[in-house]
Amino acid sequence: MKSKFSLERKNIVITGGGSGIGEAISRKFVAHGAHVIILDMNLEKANELKKSVSNPEKVEVISCDISKHNEVQKIFAEITKQKPVHILINNAGIAHVGNIENTTEKDFDKVYEVNVKGLYNCSIAVVPHMKNNENGVILNMASIASVVGIEDRFAYSMSKGAVLTMTYSLAKDYLKNGIRCNCISPARVHTPFVDAFIKKNYPDEIEEKFDQLSKTQPIGRMGKPEEVAALALYLCSDEASFITGTNFPIDGGFIKLNG
Repeated sequence: MKSKFSLERKNIVITGGGSGIGEAISRKFVAHGAHVIILDMNLEKANELKKSVSNPEKVEVISCDISKHNEVQKIFAEITKQKPVHILINNAGIAHVGNIENTTEKDFDKVYEVNVKGLYNCSIAVVPHMKNNENGVILNMASIASVVGIEDRFAYSMSKGAVLTMTYSLAKDYLKNGIRCNCISPARVHTPFVDAFIKKNYPDEIEEKFDQLSKTQPIGRMGKPEEVAALALYLCSDEASFITGTNFPIDGGFIKLNG
């Protein structure tokens, strides 16, 4: 009998799947039987992940800059020529700290190119393929910044607001084609990015700053990548076949319980 949340015989593309939340999702999905194709610019981290799982044959690593339209089209054409893509997880993204006055045009464009255009590039590359198969799941990584105001996150909030509304549009437009589309909105999650950010900006108060950032979540701590991965597993599994066009906060109570 098929076990719950099984991804056996599923081919899954995960952008930015070699580190942080993406790494946790890749590991979780491989553990549940999926064949995972990681699109990442950091091949070293992605290949370390591949070597460390118990069944490395279930992981492919492909160098990809998701902001480059033609590159993404070529990669997806090669993948879909060999195997069907059942699930796309648009996880790759970059952050930016600053309000509008200290966000340069270059900063703004960079965040847009990766977080917004990157999602567009990967989705438009896979949607026709999923339409032909009359089946597919797209899961996007949004943020609490999609729905509430976050101080000094102007460009980042812009990009994640776009992720949220693109999710709704994809879900609505391709409902009749058997494609489900949802997004996850994490609050602050403890990843190497957070540690590096604190070390770079607050080198003399690392522990104090970590504690301060942890307490911005009403639950009193940051999320864990594995917790986001568990939610992603559910939303991509057949058990969630009745769910589409929905945003799922995983935020330690941030959206509803702050203030």
